[in-house]
Amino acid sequence: MTERDDAILYEEILKKDRSALEKLYNRYEKILFSFAMRITKDEKLAEEVLQDVFMKVWNDSGTYDKSKGKFSSWILTVTRNKAIDRLRKEKKQVTVELLESDALQADGGKSVEETAEWNEKRQEIHKAVSTLSSEQRLMIEQFYFKGQSQQKISETFKLPLGTVKGRIRLALKHLRNAMAAEGGSGHGG
Repeated sequence: MTERDDAILYEEILKKDRSALEKLYNRYEKILFSFAMRITKDEKLAEEVLQDVFMKVWNDSGTYDKSKGKFSSWILTVTRNKAIDRLRKEKKQVTVELLESDALQADGGKSVEETAEWNEKRQEIHKAVSTLSSEQRLMIEQFYFKGQSQQKISETFKLPLGTVKGRIRLALKHLRNAMAAEGGSGHGG
């Protein structure tokens, strides 16, 4: 899904389309929950924050303005604000400055927008990886996600080093093509 898809879903939510809300929820639930967890450090509160966010999207529809930025940035900001509200309601002794620095540190200093963009890119990568053959996927997982050397992969799976290198090279070529096709599908309209 793209930012344009988010805008379309949001337009449908303005018309009180429950299936659009469900699609948006499925798309953002994990990232928003983990973001709320990072701020609240409490699973129950994070779940309540998530509920608050989607209640706001449903009841206060019309508050997002696409001329002011990306939907993903807006919904992350809403999540942050709802998390702070929940902490205050629970009388947790946490300052806003501490929350901001804590959330930034947990994200390696990335802004909310950078975090959202990375999560979108990560979804694209996982989608592209899922299109690989099982042998290529295994090589990519071992090499990139688990950090094993090509030599170690060769030894672990009792494959010639040249075979490992070839599979990784082909997998990367396939991934580049898949990512380019995915990225290209949203242009030109």
